[in-house]
Amino acid sequence: EAPKGPEARARRWRRILYWIPVLFIGLLLGWSYYAYAGQLCVVSMENIGEQVVCLIVYHLLFAMFVWSYWKTIFTLPMNPSKEFHLSYAEKELLEREPRGETHQEILKRAARDLPVYTRTMSGAIRYCDRCQLIKPDRCHHCSVCDKCILKMDHHCPWVNNCVGFSNYKFFLLFLAYSLLYCLFIAATDLQYFIKFWTNGLPDTQAKFHIMFLFFAAAMFSVSLSSLFGYHCWLVSKNKSTLEAFRSPVFRHGTDKNGFSLGFSKNLRQVFGDEKKYWPLPVFSSLGDGCSFPTCLVNQDLEQPSTPAGLTPAIKNLEGHQFPSKPLRESQSHLLTDSQSWTDNSTNLDKGKVGKKDNLCSFVLKDEKLNLMVHVKCDLL
Repeated sequence: EAPKGPEARARRWRRILYWIPVLFIGLLLGWSYYAYAGQLCVVSMENIGEQVVCLIVYHLLFAMFVWSYWKTIFTLPMNPSKEFHLSYAEKELLEREPRGETHQEILKRAARDLPVYTRTMSGAIRYCDRCQLIKPDRCHHCSVCDKCILKMDHHCPWVNNCVGFSNYKFFLLFLAYSLLYCLFIAATDLQYFIKFWTNGLPDTQAKFHIMFLFFAAAMFSVSLSSLFGYHCWLVSKNKSTLEAFRSPVFRHGTDKNGFSLGFSKNLRQVFGDEKKYWPLPVFSSLGDGCSFPTCLVNQDLEQPSTPAGLTPAIKNLEGHQFPSKPLRESQSHLLTDSQSWTDNSTNLDKGKVGKKDNLCSFVLKDEKLNLMVHVKCDLL
């Protein structure tokens, strides 16, 4: 047990060091509050109306900034559910078998009832040796957290946390409110910053806070605007940072837009269906983090052949229900709210009704898809 002592101490020191960027942001935020609310608004502003308006807007942005930042830091990343972990017997089989076709056959059998559609670059099942589980789609192992993270985007040192399915919305709001916070400070501080250089401010300590406050706000505004713009683009394409650099590989091959459902649905994947919750750092993202709708059109040879959009939900032995794999909206309007199935037994030109051996058969037709389903029922 002697080697474990130094390793444990090293891990503790690393955990402490990881909090340094967060501490830096906290101290910077505390100083900015003192410089803006105290030195700029209270000391330097002479117009009472301007003071009141600036303080109200500032405190609103400050509260939303701190709230979203706090949620990003302290929301635990979600890990794969127990359905994706191998059983004891399957782990023993993998340990006995050398890596190769037999190894893959064991993983394929274990993943048979799981909603797993992505593969490695070589076409193999995505398996994490360290966590001993089959990786769900869009899940990756974080070397810093030493865990598999659902829909992992990246590990952010500024929040000392992994940004993934559970807190990606909070991270976006943190970027948005921090950008608005910096832009507001820079805009309202500009006239006093100009007065500093034209000797229009009294020679007090406030003038130096005003100068450095403008420089800091302007500098962070530039960097945050580029980062926030990049993540807005990722949301519009339904991609993570990892998927932007390396496209996901499906059973039929690489598809960089495999998870994109269109701008509106991509946005709702992250922010949810209820718009009143969009600006608030409360969890409202859609899904469970383990399975995601795709826009694939290629026929999946390993999936049973059923009419588009009518594939039943996959259910494992534990009772966890996973959604079935959808197709493109152009092929399956069943994914949208506009469903128009009609009973063609009332229209002789579109369907036929027949009786034979106590069986009644009729035809259902989707007029948009021109898709017909033949249904038989027992007449009792």
